[in-house]
Amino acid sequence: MRKKVGKACISFALFILLIALVTSIDLAVIGPANKAIGLSHLNGAVHNLVGVYMIWYKITNYLGYLAILCGLIFAVIGLKQLIERKSLGQVDKPILALGGLFVLLGIIYVLFEKVVVNCRPVLMEGETVPEASFPSSHTVLAMVIFGAIAMLVKDYVKDKKTAALLQNLCLVLMIVSVIGRLISGVHWFTDILGGVLLSYALLQLFSGVLEKLRAK
Repeated sequence: MRKKVGKACISFALFILLIALVTSIDLAVIGPANKAIGLSHLNGAVHNLVGVYMIWYKITNYLGYLAILCGLIFAVIGLKQLIERKSLGQVDKPILALGGLFVLLGIIYVLFEKVVVNCRPVLMEGETVPEASFPSSHTVLAMVIFGAIAMLVKDYVKDKKTAALLQNLCLVLMIVSVIGRLISGVHWFTDILGGVLLSYALLQLFSGVLEKLRAK
């Protein structure tokens, strides 16, 4: 578990460093927010390179809904166990750990809705001002939920081939979500990078917790 906690700490430290960079280095007013964006040459170059593809915005939104649905399935499993076993302490510990991860995910989402680091490079339909965009919430959502479920699948799917197939599917959906969000053009490159670093930190912590629980 120590190694995974160490990896999580390194990734989180890099995430904090990225925040420092995008709020202080190479600041320039780019995008529709009339707000100075850090690492502006890098962000501007990547945005100009990939363009804006709203079809990928919609696809990644649907993948986000799928991730939430998958998370709800495990929430239902946990609720069923709670009702049948009549004690929260009797619910499978990995399910409780997943619930704790989801709570942490929700806190982080609310935090970065309030603490605006960057705004979107595009004005979304129906909006008069660009929304907060750092870190990419969809990147974090997809990576954390699909990644965590990939770790739990083997505990609840006994057939090894089916479990391996579901794990690989979760990884593919995670990768498509991250790349799709980047090429949609609704985020700066550093928004996506921040989402990846934060998600990796959370997943390493979750993996470490699972490792400890399974050892018991």
